[in-house]
Amino acid sequence: MASSAEAVEKMQVRKNYRNLWHTDLMSTIQADPAYCCLSLWCAPCVSYLLRKRALYDDMTRYVCCAGYMPCSGRCGERNCPEFCLCTEVFLCFGNSVASTRFLLQDEFNIQTTKCDNFIIAFMLCLQQLACICSLIACILGSEELSEAAQIVRCLADMVYCTVCACMQTQHKVEMDKRDGKFGPQPMAIPPMQQMSRLDQPIPPAVGYPPQQPYGGGYYPQQPPPPHYAQGHPPAGYPPPIYDQPAYPPQGTYPPPGTHPPPHYGY
Repeated sequence: MASSAEAVEKMQVRKNYRNLWHTDLMSTIQADPAYCCLSLWCAPCVSYLLRKRALYDDMTRYVCCAGYMPCSGRCGERNCPEFCLCTEVFLCFGNSVASTRFLLQDEFNIQTTKCDNFIIAFMLCLQQLACICSLIACILGSEELSEAAQIVRCLADMVYCTVCACMQTQHKVEMDKRDGKFGPQPMAIPPMQQMSRLDQPIPPAVGYPPQQPYGGGYYPQQPPPPHYAQGHPPAGYPPPIYDQPAYPPQGTYPPPGTHPPPHYGY
């Protein structure tokens, strides 16, 4: 009862995970068609490789069914983990795929979308329907029901193999993302108005209106200051504008007859 309660609790916790799978089940064949075909025809081998990769190739961490089943830790995994994993993927293939999925979900906080849940639920319902049809046909002994049960069984097996192949491809793509095989995210190019060259003292005023002089008046453009050699003014310095007669003028100062006034005496 305790293990069942823990399993139910973990299922509830996974519904609150924030992240999503890198690709959903409907898009896996587009994401990696070659690996999807490999997962369809060599499903147990792919399950073995994916579980080992999910454990970062450290088989000392291996536990049967990733610790999600009652048999986990009771099958001698510590002594020979590779053999136990081979036994798991061939004898309990469905559990091996589901365990790898739960392992990735708990590691990266990944929730399954409603569409993926519907596909998985449809696969399970077909399996249950095929089992019920086979039991009814076996009890009644009718050939018509036996043929119908075989058709339902074939349909259920086709859906099961297809969904498992898509799930394993989904796990592989997620681990490719984890291992950085998609490369870093490209940096966005800044807008043109935010770019400037190093040889410009002032960045170009792109996207801004031209500045108007203070007060809105018109100011004529002033000529640039003259360029002098360092420490030596030009030969014609100072400019001719300063060549004025000396002040006061040469001669007597003040002029005769102007100072002191005639009426001034001692």
